[in-house]
Amino acid sequence: MEKQNVIIELSNVSKVYDGTTVVEDFNLFIKKGEFLTLLGPSGCGKTTTLRMIAGFELPTEGSITLNGVDITNLPPYKRPINTVFQRYALFPHLDVYDNIAFGLKLKKLPITLPNGKVKYVKYKDSEIDEKVTRVLKLVDLEEFEDRDVMTLSGGQQQRVAIARAIVNEPEILLLDEPLGALDLKMRKDMQLELKAMHEKLGITFIYVTHDQEEALTMSDTIVVMKDGKIQQIGTPTNIYNEPKNAFVADFIGESNIFNGTMMDKYKVRFIGAIHDCIDDFPKNEKVDVVVRPEDVKIRLEKGKVNGIIGTKVFKGIHYEYTVLVGKNEVTVQSTKEYPLHGEVSLVINPEDIHIMNKEFVTNIYNEAWIDDKNRLVIDDIATLVDVTQLVSGGYLDDDGYLFDSKNKRYNLKDADVIADVPFDAIILYDNEEDGTFAGEIVEIIYLGDHSRLTIRTENDEDFVTSTIYNYDLHDRVSLDIDESKIKLKLKGDIAKYES
Repeated sequence: MEKQNVIIELSNVSKVYDGTTVVEDFNLFIKKGEFLTLLGPSGCGKTTTLRMIAGFELPTEGSITLNGVDITNLPPYKRPINTVFQRYALFPHLDVYDNIAFGLKLKKLPITLPNGKVKYVKYKDSEIDEKVTRVLKLVDLEEFEDRDVMTLSGGQQQRVAIARAIVNEPEILLLDEPLGALDLKMRKDMQLELKAMHEKLGITFIYVTHDQEEALTMSDTIVVMKDGKIQQIGTPTNIYNEPKNAFVADFIGESNIFNGTMMDKYKVRFIGAIHDCIDDFPKNEKVDVVVRPEDVKIRLEKGKVNGIIGTKVFKGIHYEYTVLVGKNEVTVQSTKEYPLHGEVSLVINPEDIHIMNKEFVTNIYNEAWIDDKNRLVIDDIATLVDVTQLVSGGYLDDDGYLFDSKNKRYNLKDADVIADVPFDAIILYDNEEDGTFAGEIVEIIYLGDHSRLTIRTENDEDFVTSTIYNYDLHDRVSLDIDESKIKLKLKGDIAKYES
């Protein structure tokens, strides 16, 4: 993105609540007149980011500028920004007209007198009437000014809330999940109305949602967030077709995500066959392969990739199939009907295969340490580990001291280490009492023949692992770590632990 015509810029913004970082090193600029959406799952920091732009929250670190002027510590009422919330906060004792006019009746305008002094005056009734009439027309509520707001439908109340926000002529309109209280049909209608309203007003919209369809339908730019960090910024088309990582691919629309290996230039192996592709990665590199369900074609004759239709669901405009290819499940969307349990082949065009760098295959814990019993401490919980790997030819004596091949003795108590715990080192249990660590499954990404789970403990430590078994989001589980697979790296010089 070119940095031109910028209205809002967030630079290195972080927000910490009670020791928990909810927004981390956030860098973003927003152009004048843009419809930008902050998209992500619950708890990813999108609403906190919006509240910092509005001035309801102050950043712990970083700065926010408006038209080049620092507004980081400016109170909300001094910012040319209005907010529409999910719960519209309308005044039930006022009619539609007075709800919209409420802010105008309180607002005072600065007027410079001939002597140079500034006098603050309220809007005249005729001026208020003119502004309210204009926005009522803009939100298609011209005949509703005398109506009790509590008699309006959800969509009409939404339009009143928007009218009340824009009547003050803000430079920026913030919308925090404003369609969340509406039913599905009304939500779809309001998506189109909001987009049309944005085009009429020409002001900057910053929208918060967890709904991918809303973001794809309305936005000029989407910012995908996870755990307080930006994962990707781009147009709806760019983010859908070119996701940067497995999280974005899984979160934006439906995706098939497979483990793959680059076999040669523009050739990738996945689901048991070598496919032509248009992405160039180094030979033999392990990659993630993304294919959208609508881009997989079913053929009845045998081909390069053969499978059996395991499930078949009619979705109205298309059928959705699960085709079993070996251990892999491939989701396919097609307008054609094929028999359940029938043998088919799959065809994927090179331009429909999107290849990404593998994010990671291991957990790295940078704040781990060794206790007085030579155990590894992660998340304030001690687990067994082989500390002899920290020195050449290492061994332990009966008192627990570490010796190297030259018989130098080391006491590792409180030694700071970096622990590398591969996915396959994590042993998962269904019951949270069975393992050493317990937590909640906060993310599931299906990768064709297995799922990648993120388990978060009470102390917000994450453990990522792979499994072929089915779990649900928010399941409580526990885990142990296979000590033989843990790799340790000492922080600092081993000499400081000589004893």
